[in-house]
Amino acid sequence: MTQPATRKEAKSMDSKHQDFARQCLEGAESGTMTFPQIVGTLVAAAFDGHLVDLRLGQATYYLQDGESLELPTQLSSVAVAAEFNVDVVKAAIREAQALVPGYTYKGFCDKVKRAGCAGYLVSFLGRRVLYFGRTGETHTEYFPGTQTAVRP
Repeated sequence: MTQPATRKEAKSMDSKHQDFARQCLEGAESGTMTFPQIVGTLVAAAFDGHLVDLRLGQATYYLQDGESLELPTQLSSVAVAAEFNVDVVKAAIREAQALVPGYTYKGFCDKVKRAGCAGYLVSFLGRRVLYFGRTGETHTEYFPGTQTAVRP
């Protein structure tokens, strides 16, 4: 009798990489690291990207070799709206990029949740962030300075 296929277990990353991931999450949540600083730190440490699930309150960090780490994020009482409002999401991104006075990562997350954003996937290889809503709507935000001529 053949055993059914099972889901491959994600390998756990070493403590050095776990420290980098924790440092970046804490830096975002405390306001001591900007998005470009976080990207630079994670890229230098051989991370592929990360996924933030705003409904679950969890961030998953992925190394290029397939190892991953899940970390809890700060809890928020804001619910993810049913409709994805891409204009509000884009405005929140612009505020974050400009580091407008009073900007906080928590405020950013709350704002995009109210705009129906259920989470986002950061791809360092693709140099973009994919924001997604509850019913699959998406917005792709390319890293500042990314070449636009070859975008799909």
